[in-house]
Amino acid sequence: MKELIRKKLKEIEEEFQVKILYAVESGSRAWGFPSKDSDFDVRFIYIHQSNWYLSIDPQGIGSKRDVIEMPINDLLDISGWEITKALRLFRKSNPPLLEWMKSTTIYYQKYSFINHLRALESEVFYPNASLYHYLNMAKNNYRKYLQGPEVKTKKYFYVLRPVLACKWIEENNSVPPIDFVELVHATVPNGKLKSDIEHLLKRKMAGDELDLEPRIQIINEFLDSEMIRLEAYIKTISVDVEDPTKKLDELFRDTLTEVWE
Repeated sequence: MKELIRKKLKEIEEEFQVKILYAVESGSRAWGFPSKDSDFDVRFIYIHQSNWYLSIDPQGIGSKRDVIEMPINDLLDISGWEITKALRLFRKSNPPLLEWMKSTTIYYQKYSFINHLRALESEVFYPNASLYHYLNMAKNNYRKYLQGPEVKTKKYFYVLRPVLACKWIEENNSVPPIDFVELVHATVPNGKLKSDIEHLLKRKMAGDELDLEPRIQIINEFLDSEMIRLEAYIKTISVDVEDPTKKLDELFRDTLTEVWE
């Protein structure tokens, strides 16, 4: 599969006349709990040639789209962000982008861009942005999938992971790890709750369908209480982050020179 993905990335470079800087797996495979039928969610950052940027029309407007999306099929979902779009989102401490940077499944990496970006992570990390992102994700999935006497059991992971990511941020004030097992070990104390979560993960990794089943009371109670507590906690924190725009402008210009000149 990696060879097919790399082939598709090369085709994207040729079709759109860009250079890909970094491409990784995201989603459930990167998080560590894929299903048997999970597709591959490939995300990448790319850069155009210099003349594309030397234009009176700004990026992202009209024909100057700042995303590339390939048609989705049952196996592959491939999309990418243009470098200035990525850097603007990085400046806002965008959680999905920060997760791409943590992915351990790297399909392609060239040039020095991503290493410089990682070096700036601590300067742009804004806990409020990530806390709101993960808490809203948890609440929406909880409301949609985990109500009633029977629930879609596999959806527990899509609520547990963002809740545990919030707990990591609260305890460490840093970007949470992408791997679900690492999050569990770091944020859930030993006991029945942890045992039930680990048992559920073993079933999922073994290929169990995990469809409609009786709700797991201890996990629901944990999620209920944590989401209420985290919502109150978020309102108490305020963090000032120094504007990194100058450094990000320099990184963009340096990358443009490195790639094309």
